[in-house]
Amino acid sequence: MQSKINVAKTAGFCFGVKRAVDIVYDLIDRGGSVCTLGPIIHNMEMVSELEAKGCKAVDRVEDCPEGSTIVIRSHGVAQNVYDKISELGLECVDATCPFVKKIHKIVKQAGDSKTPVLIAGNKNHPEIQGIIGHCEGECYTFNNDDELNELVKIIPIENNKEIFVVAQTTFSKKEWKKCLKTVKKVYTKAKIFDTICKATSERQEEAEEISSCSDLMIVIGDRHSSNTAKLYDICKAKCDNTVLIETAPELDRSLVSISRSIGVTAGASTPARIIKEVLDTMSEEVKSSETVENESFEEMLEESLKNLNTNERVKGVVVSIAPNEVIVDVGRKQSGYIPADELSNDPSVKPEDVVKVGDEVELLIMKTNDAEGTIMLSKRRVDAQKSWDELKELAENNTVLTGKVASVVKGGVIVIYKDNRVFIPASQATDSRDDNLEDLVGKEVQFKLLEASQRGRMRRIVGSIRALLREKRAAQRAEFWETCEVGKHYTGIVKSLTSYGAFVDLGGVFGMIHISELSWTHIKNPAEVVSVGDKVDVYVKDINEETKKISLGYKDPDANPWEILRRDFPIDTVVDATIVGLTTFGAFANVIPGIDGLIHISQIANKRIEKPEDVLKIGETVKAKIIAIDFDKKRVSLSIRALLPVEEAPAETEKAEAEEVVASTEDEVVASTETPVEEAPAAEEKAEEPAPEVEEVKEEAPAAEEKAEEAKEEAPVEEAPAAEEKAEEPAPEVEEAKEEAPAEEAEEKE
Repeated sequence: MQSKINVAKTAGFCFGVKRAVDIVYDLIDRGGSVCTLGPIIHNMEMVSELEAKGCKAVDRVEDCPEGSTIVIRSHGVAQNVYDKISELGLECVDATCPFVKKIHKIVKQAGDSKTPVLIAGNKNHPEIQGIIGHCEGECYTFNNDDELNELVKIIPIENNKEIFVVAQTTFSKKEWKKCLKTVKKVYTKAKIFDTICKATSERQEEAEEISSCSDLMIVIGDRHSSNTAKLYDICKAKCDNTVLIETAPELDRSLVSISRSIGVTAGASTPARIIKEVLDTMSEEVKSSETVENESFEEMLEESLKNLNTNERVKGVVVSIAPNEVIVDVGRKQSGYIPADELSNDPSVKPEDVVKVGDEVELLIMKTNDAEGTIMLSKRRVDAQKSWDELKELAENNTVLTGKVASVVKGGVIVIYKDNRVFIPASQATDSRDDNLEDLVGKEVQFKLLEASQRGRMRRIVGSIRALLREKRAAQRAEFWETCEVGKHYTGIVKSLTSYGAFVDLGGVFGMIHISELSWTHIKNPAEVVSVGDKVDVYVKDINEETKKISLGYKDPDANPWEILRRDFPIDTVVDATIVGLTTFGAFANVIPGIDGLIHISQIANKRIEKPEDVLKIGETVKAKIIAIDFDKKRVSLSIRALLPVEEAPAETEKAEAEEVVASTEDEVVASTETPVEEAPAAEEKAEEPAPEVEEVKEEAPAAEEKAEEAKEEAPVEEAPAAEEKAEEPAPEVEEAKEEAPAEEAEEKE
């Protein structure tokens, strides 16, 4: 009895699970210590596989080994867990499923508005516990419509109160629809968020469809997995003969052999490897029509050719070469030809690259057409047969081989080795899971054979490029650590970017350039400076011997803006500065890339201003003089005022300065104008009284005094009293205080 096997297209890892597993593998590949907060996914086979690679699952943040990177699993965690990680200063990578993160944001929003939250899901499931941990107000959980009806009795609904409703990403779609009827009936102001993952919905719908037309339904997944359990319930409702297994050995072969139609699905946390093992076990009992068609096509083709005098080897001489075929003389009345695709297993090679006119080649007769007088021949099949025995021996000896990547196929690439097609799975084709397989096409690669087996006439040849790459990297790592030291320069390749820096492959070892080390100027993202695949020159800044983590420097010391400033922009240099910020006390202006200077409010104009924005605006370019530099504190002071011509000073400023000149030289003016004795005390009292608006000594006093002296010499004696009266009037707009006349000068005036 021939059975048919129908495998669900949605079986296996969902987006969130695959993302989490890939994150962990990537961290392991970088060589650091990694642990996960709880099992990364609900599949103990995968957890065991990761543990074998050194990734341990811990139950508490405090249990994370020192120096390890802790990974938050796909189910997510409560907010207090993030707080604890931050408190302990642990290096953390968040692998929470983005769809779960979305629910966290929704329930937090409800907390901000003090709105109760209803959560559909298993309250003991890690995902639900994490969601509850982000609720800042009332929250309630229910796992079905019956539990929801019990909640309705205790949740306050007075005044038609608003309520939020969300669901676990793997919640039953059918149960969710039933619960929504109750919610809409009771809570007319409910905000309903359908947070069930789309992949979950599709997986459940497909499982229901397949199970409804199957004699036997097999659900593959961990028994602790919520979504796997729901798949089992859905399938069991449609097919009584439904079984849940975790691994291939649990499969009851007798059930397979007696079933005509078999359906197969798998939970979102079930690795493809386990699904394949189950299918391989089933194929030993029964072959579906689809499997027979795929696996025996070549065998059936060759069997059909036997009736046409095939399977006979002959020798022929190449007569001519065309783009699509090669004409050969095989010593018969028929004309022999080799189609281009029968010359070699490598479809990219040209016929003239394989044979030359006059070459004698051994060929296999594939088809004889007496009516047309032709014989179709194959060279690649003969070559493949000759090298088969050699391949089996090479596989046993773990020999390193070299071949050319011919094409990318589903699940991996094809490498041609002596006219044999070697399949390299995607997981074994590159050093990193993020590498593009298309980049390998046409390249010569080294690989090892993992398997060379034959079943009937079907040959299975599987190899690994990654195995060699890992061995090579291990040797490079050993060599690196022997010679590595702080300050040593390396040329590396940027392998990945994060928000906080760039990871660089130094040849077997990864180092990180922190975002602050990528540029002398402020950047928001490493992608502004480097891209994945870039070749960069770096130097070792720091090495953590325990964790084997390397901090790299990238910035060119010669490009240090402070050194450029020291060399090319001394004090008194006039620069074109761009205003980049305004404050109450002045303006910040960009002097050169990477350095901003302060223009104090007193240095913006040669008149009193209320606010910097009255004169300047962001983005404006102004001429300014560098008046001070503090290299230790990394500060630069600028002045626009220092560049303003004296003749351009406003009249009010000129008047204030003139008054200050007179005031500062009051004693000389009094002496030269023969002021009556009785007026001196009054003048003295006037001089001793500080102007009401004056606070600090004016810096230009010496210069003002010189002007006063010049004015005194030129002014007629009879004008002195007027000048004296002018000096006694306090300057209305002066900001800085005048020094009081020394006591000696007052005595001298008396």
